[in-house]
Amino acid sequence: MGKTFSEKILGKKAGKPVAPGEIVEIEPDIAMSHDNTAAISSTFYKIGVDKVYDPDKHVVILDHCTPAANEKFAQNHKDIREFVAKQDIKNFYDINEGICHQVMPEKGYVWPGALIVGADSHTTSYGAFGAFSTGIGRSEMAVIMACGKIWLRVPETLKIVCDGEFQPGVTSKDLMLKIAGDIGADGGLYRAIEFCGSGIDRMTLASRFVMTNMAVEIGAKNGYMIPNDEVLDYVKSRINREFEMFESDPDAVFDEVLHYNLADIEPMVAKPHTVDNVASVSTVRGTKIDQVFFGSCTNTRVEDFEVVVSILKGKKVHPNVRMLVFPASREIFLEVLKRGWIADFVEAGAIIMNPGCGPCMGNHEGVPAKGEVTLSTSNRNFKGRMGNKDAEIYLCSPRTAAVSALTGRIEDFREVVDCRL
Repeated sequence: MGKTFSEKILGKKAGKPVAPGEIVEIEPDIAMSHDNTAAISSTFYKIGVDKVYDPDKHVVILDHCTPAANEKFAQNHKDIREFVAKQDIKNFYDINEGICHQVMPEKGYVWPGALIVGADSHTTSYGAFGAFSTGIGRSEMAVIMACGKIWLRVPETLKIVCDGEFQPGVTSKDLMLKIAGDIGADGGLYRAIEFCGSGIDRMTLASRFVMTNMAVEIGAKNGYMIPNDEVLDYVKSRINREFEMFESDPDAVFDEVLHYNLADIEPMVAKPHTVDNVASVSTVRGTKIDQVFFGSCTNTRVEDFEVVVSILKGKKVHPNVRMLVFPASREIFLEVLKRGWIADFVEAGAIIMNPGCGPCMGNHEGVPAKGEVTLSTSNRNFKGRMGNKDAEIYLCSPRTAAVSALTGRIEDFREVVDCRL
């Protein structure tokens, strides 16, 4: 009987053949944490050890509240800086680098066949590069710091086959919201999700990232795609190591198989207050918005900026809308600066912020007021997600966000004459 991607890579790490449901003890290749490293370090010291087992395995990136919004966050960052210095963790990136999930592949900590754990649920993102990557808890990360190992349950696999081509302007964000609406926020609970098909094969790296990033939003343990040439070229330009690619056998047994024709996907939104409360944009067109959040680990890469600036250039953001722009990383910020796009954003009335998570978690830099509506390119919209339980968040693609920013209400770009395609 053939093996799935997840069964193969976990089996290799465990040193034996494995089957779904089995518990295995493995040593991850990379363990990532962010602003939660202060809490993790406190648990680590309670275990009774003084030195991190393998400092070179750990990557620490400050991104969730950068710069610090208040004394509490400032102290948290100070504690982390002191911990990484004491433990000789050289892979440390301070507040200027950007969102951890973008910085990780940029700095060469992600490659096909890697087994990566992170103290952040969206660690599933790295499946876009052919890695097995999954989020873990703070106490689990503390244990890895202490002994270098963790146990994982081998997941069953949900296979999602995507064929065909998108309608003009429709993106992988619309597809992923459609999938979330179809199977529910718990439809992939503790399952691996393998995205495949001709539609996936053609996707750009940035588009693929959206899919695996949001795999956790439907409960998945990890998301995975076979790397295409663009992905492999990117990885090889960032790392200096050999790697082994894994893919499911033709006769592998899948828990379930779903099929999507990309031509059938419309512009989508997730309405308040759950990611699976999904509807086509056309059904909510006209909904008044107060803020647009163009940011997060899901959608603010160079190709996203290109789409948004093509819509905003020469126009003005609606006077009743605050449009917040957060590049995913310093590297992306520099690239869009070089292309002259930041000037276009500023002239349009958008507010340019530093690379980082911004208001996504609700810590700072754009928390909405009671009753306000935010249209967001992020991945979560539960009550209080952006810092106010009495505000509403709609999730959408960058194109939908940009067109809507101009009119002050949610728009279907197919119906706005000068914003089509």
